[in-house]
Amino acid sequence: MYSIGIDIGTTSICAVLMDSETGKIICSATHNNDSFIATPNTWEKIQDVAVIEEKIFEVINSVLRNADVKVESIGISNQMHGILYYGKDGNAVSPLYIWQDERGNLPYKDGKTYAQYLGSFAGYGLVTDFYNRENSLVPENAVGVCTIGDYIAMKLTGRKTALMHITNAASFGCFDIIENKFTLDNGMLPEVTAEFDVVGEWNGIKVSVAIGDNQASFMGSVGVSAPLLNVGTGSQISYLNDTPVKGENIESRPYDGKRYLVVGASLCGGRAFSMLERFFASVVEMATGEKCGSLYPQIDKMLETAVNTDLVADSRFCGTRSDPTIRGAFTNVSQDNFTAGDMSIAILYAIANELHSMYTGAKTETIVCSGNGIRKNKALQRVASEVFGAEIKIPRYEEEAAYGAALTSLVAIGKAENIDEAQKLIIYR
Repeated sequence: MYSIGIDIGTTSICAVLMDSETGKIICSATHNNDSFIATPNTWEKIQDVAVIEEKIFEVINSVLRNADVKVESIGISNQMHGILYYGKDGNAVSPLYIWQDERGNLPYKDGKTYAQYLGSFAGYGLVTDFYNRENSLVPENAVGVCTIGDYIAMKLTGRKTALMHITNAASFGCFDIIENKFTLDNGMLPEVTAEFDVVGEWNGIKVSVAIGDNQASFMGSVGVSAPLLNVGTGSQISYLNDTPVKGENIESRPYDGKRYLVVGASLCGGRAFSMLERFFASVVEMATGEKCGSLYPQIDKMLETAVNTDLVADSRFCGTRSDPTIRGAFTNVSQDNFTAGDMSIAILYAIANELHSMYTGAKTETIVCSGNGIRKNKALQRVASEVFGAEIKIPRYEEEAAYGAALTSLVAIGKAENIDEAQKLIIYR
């Protein structure tokens, strides 16, 4: 039997067809999510729900055409925090206000923004909804709110109301992760579940409740007891804990109703390395007078032998969540270490050390790595292994969130007892 995993990202939409006996991906399909709607408001970030829905069915049908197999379940992962409104017929009556929407940072009253007034963050669903309510922007025919993943589950199954998993509910903000309930009521909130429930069927295929993409990526990557390092433009370290953990730049998120995913997030991560590459390119352009192409191959070659340095880098060029004014730096600069190789290896140590500083879990013998920022950077893999004192494992498949969604669907239909059992299917390269 086979399962489909769907990931609805901000810039791309992906579907994978997974053999539910072996964990092997048979085929996949990815489309650009070019559904952004132009708006005169610089703080507004919205997408066309109908365009997203059309692309979802395109990627589903694409993987089904490429393999004549029996599919028994569909799982859905989605970009978190975003919100849309739907009417009594179950159809969307608004655009999708995505996580990048900044209306919550606009001034409200008493010197506070809308987000500060609610004690939450801009881009979180209930902050966006609060702004809309205060400014008469909620559609008159709206009866419910949900994430884009919940909505796609509705459209696949014909449901008229949303069922929301705790991973998505918490991403709305104003949510008690201990009691698993919202701390405010706007009269439109969906039913919330901590289980990987079946919400209905599409063409005889069972569809499971949508989950947040952060948790889905962890579920699709970590088949062992280990933290997950994800390095892309930003970077994150995630690990499971039986109780929530609090700390600077650390957030605890619901996972499976029994445990919590502790997440430490760096705003720069792989962006710091790309900044350095652009700096090197600007030097080449200055010297040659010609535009320089990518220098990543040359940097990778150089890092094969640049293994250590006493140059110290701070890669927090974009600040931190708790202090956006912090900036990066190079220190302990000497006449011997002010070189391209030293700068490159120092940045890699800075990226790894920042993530390690946010890890409060037990000593680990293994780290799972995902995201192109580390998948394609062998030197960063080597440095991360050294900093954490652990072996590196990298999942074979890059579509971690879609893969994780497929695994949750196995739990939903009873093919796996729990997500830990389903994760035994994960294959490492």
